[in-house]
Amino acid sequence: MVPFNFYGSYTVNWIKPAGTYKINETIAEIKDEKGNNIGVTLSFKWPVKRAIDCYEERLKPVDPMVTRVRLVDTFFPVARGGTYCIPGPFGAGKTVLQQITSRFADVDIVIVAACGERAGEVVETLKEFPELTDERTGRSLMERTIIICNTSSMPVAAREASVYTAVTLAEYYRQMGLHVLLLADSTSRWAQAMREMSGRLEEIPGEEAFPAYMESTIASFYERAGIVRLRDGSLGSVTIGGTVSPAGGNFEEPVTQATLKVVGAFHGLSRERSDARKFPAIHPLESWSKYKGIIESQKVSYAHGFMRRSAEVEQMMKVVGEEGTSIDDYIIYLKGDLIDSVYFQQNSFDAVDAAVKPERQKYVFTKLLIILASLFNFTDKNEARNWFNKLRQKFLDYNGSQWKSERFDTLEAEIEKMVKGQSGGLDKTAEKIIF
Repeated sequence: MVPFNFYGSYTVNWIKPAGTYKINETIAEIKDEKGNNIGVTLSFKWPVKRAIDCYEERLKPVDPMVTRVRLVDTFFPVARGGTYCIPGPFGAGKTVLQQITSRFADVDIVIVAACGERAGEVVETLKEFPELTDERTGRSLMERTIIICNTSSMPVAAREASVYTAVTLAEYYRQMGLHVLLLADSTSRWAQAMREMSGRLEEIPGEEAFPAYMESTIASFYERAGIVRLRDGSLGSVTIGGTVSPAGGNFEEPVTQATLKVVGAFHGLSRERSDARKFPAIHPLESWSKYKGIIESQKVSYAHGFMRRSAEVEQMMKVVGEEGTSIDDYIIYLKGDLIDSVYFQQNSFDAVDAAVKPERQKYVFTKLLIILASLFNFTDKNEARNWFNKLRQKFLDYNGSQWKSERFDTLEAEIEKMVKGQSGGLDKTAEKIIF
């Protein structure tokens, strides 16, 4: 293996045949441009804080990394070679969301850096992953997973080493032309370790006693993500997703703010949604993404606009009550509640609904857009509520049915019949967006 810091052209003098060798045994000899002969072993040392820059060109992340989580892929996508963060209060589901992503993400290698987390979460991964099958290869999911285990009981100085070791391993596999997903859980523990070490070194403290260089350190970590063209023309990428555990769920604290300045997508978890058992607990109005998703941005913006209007009506209803709300506003609220229940939320215990492929997401989202754009005729709020409750239950059964199966087609026909019987046509503006 030629070390990454060997630049220029080299000629291979000889190489040993295939077999079993020790990692410190010379297996090849190369000659540089000056005629010097250099022995090559199966291993070499590399400083983990130095980014590997042995590639032809760094490219802009464009293609989405499919996670099979509807809310992420459709509304807050992550690009292959991009960065994202998952801040949220304790118990909101950060680790669960990362585990779901690591199972179904469209990548070749998953590296989990358990930085200062509880040992029980690592043990759970070690127990479950060997029994799960990777759909891409048909082999054990553990074969594509690397876990850098650094639990909360270990020394704080080791947390920094675990994060940098993980990103260096990710770059190593990227150099092979593979697509790597690095999940850091959690960067807050790393920042706390920096604060403790900085205090012991008697450095000048910054905000909340974190070191003044914390922001630039976090930025340099996320900057090691990216998609590159290697010297042989192949592409490799490192996608970095880090969780942040702000005390009390306060997103204004220094670690969260430093992270938000450098990432391309923000998946903010909400205590309110997690307490309501809404999985994933990503807040649909506070989260954002700068990347392009699997569905056209116009369609996503139209649906997102409905969610905002629905939330406004819900807040108004808390003040004036349901009786003080017009039937038109109430229908907007019910439409927003429908898309939240049947598209934003996923049943991780259901074999079908736990992970949804992109083609199904696009198909179902179009069906939902037609419902959002429909002009419904209801005599009163009770009729509207009962109708939407029945429609929601039909959609939940629809989500749990196998793609293009007989049951899937039957439920789709029943949903279309319900909508057609109650609709008075489509909104003209929305019609142009949908079709």
